[in-house]
Amino acid sequence: MIKVVSESKTFLSDKVELFTESVIRDMTRQATLYGAVNLAQGFPDFPAPAEIKLAAQEAIAADINQYAITWGSKNLRNAVAKHMLEWQRIVVDPETQITVCCGSTEAMISTLLATCNQGDEIIVFEPFYENYGPDAILSGAKPRFVKLRPPSSEDGEWTFDERELRAAFHSATKAIILNTPNNPTGKVFTRTELEAIRDLCVEFNVLAITDEIYEHILYDGTQHISIASLDGMQERTVTINGMSKTFSVTGWRVGWAVAPPAITNAIRKVHDFLTVGAPAPLQEAGAVALGMQPIYYRTLAEGYRKRRDRLIPALTDAGFRCFRPRGAYYVMTDIGAFGFANDIEFTKYLVKEIGVAAVPGSSFYRDPKDGAQQVRFAFCKKDETLDEAAKRLRELRK
Repeated sequence: MIKVVSESKTFLSDKVELFTESVIRDMTRQATLYGAVNLAQGFPDFPAPAEIKLAAQEAIAADINQYAITWGSKNLRNAVAKHMLEWQRIVVDPETQITVCCGSTEAMISTLLATCNQGDEIIVFEPFYENYGPDAILSGAKPRFVKLRPPSSEDGEWTFDERELRAAFHSATKAIILNTPNNPTGKVFTRTELEAIRDLCVEFNVLAITDEIYEHILYDGTQHISIASLDGMQERTVTINGMSKTFSVTGWRVGWAVAPPAITNAIRKVHDFLTVGAPAPLQEAGAVALGMQPIYYRTLAEGYRKRRDRLIPALTDAGFRCFRPRGAYYVMTDIGAFGFANDIEFTKYLVKEIGVAAVPGSSFYRDPKDGAQQVRFAFCKKDETLDEAAKRLRELRK
């Protein structure tokens, strides 16, 4: 006879009670359920570059199908180091400073697990990409949020108060997560802003963990500056990047973390036991991708600039107040004109009745009330997809 010990015993970790499932991925499921145009999740619906796909096919045909070196194939690590030198003038040793991961998502959680202890604090700008808060919690750290304030006009900039940022730094601060160009706002942090962050990191001996996955998607003359390129920062920065956005291969899951050797050693240990390694043939394709000529990146940015300027007028015409992004491929909007109680009610109506999926703004904030009148749209889509969305959004005017 089996004895029942306790009906109240739970098999779940307390940590999973502290965050919800991904709202972004849930909106994609709802888009599929209701046959809506998916402007929620940030994946392109157009093909990846032919030469990159060919490189992956050739790697598979050449039987590069077994484990790569745990921390990444030599060809890809060499390509990452060369890319950082050419674009940011940062010298990186591919043997001791680069860890290839299963996407930038794994690079981020591997970094936090490798650097954080219970009780450490991680500073995060909000609105933030929804993974950062749960990643901090899973690593035992406590996220501490600093607000980015929306612009007062469509062409304005998202800003932060340097006094609020300074107040967030103290003896328990382990790291600050910086995402530039930023998801969801499209903000590109300026050199002046980065230098202010650098000064605080140096003063309080804090690590900068910077997510630069949108580094080549820039508009209106903005410039991407990696904080690791600033004086005093290379020895205290983990730079995270990947193939997903630049090469339109979000499903390949190839990313990397670049860090000083001691931190890299720790990241490699965590990465090894999390995933062992990223897909070997796709790493070889990644090395080819990073060798693309500068014209590729200019064409990429210009293509997304045209998509941005195609979607924003349609949103404005439908009644949204848009905050024009300077980078990445999302636009945050204000929904106050529609009279809904909150963003959740509005996005449910939008996906079911209008047939367009967007992400509720509250998912990007610690306090849902702060994003209750905002929603995010992704414009990494074909022209015909954006035009169909515009057609459906016109129904909102009725």
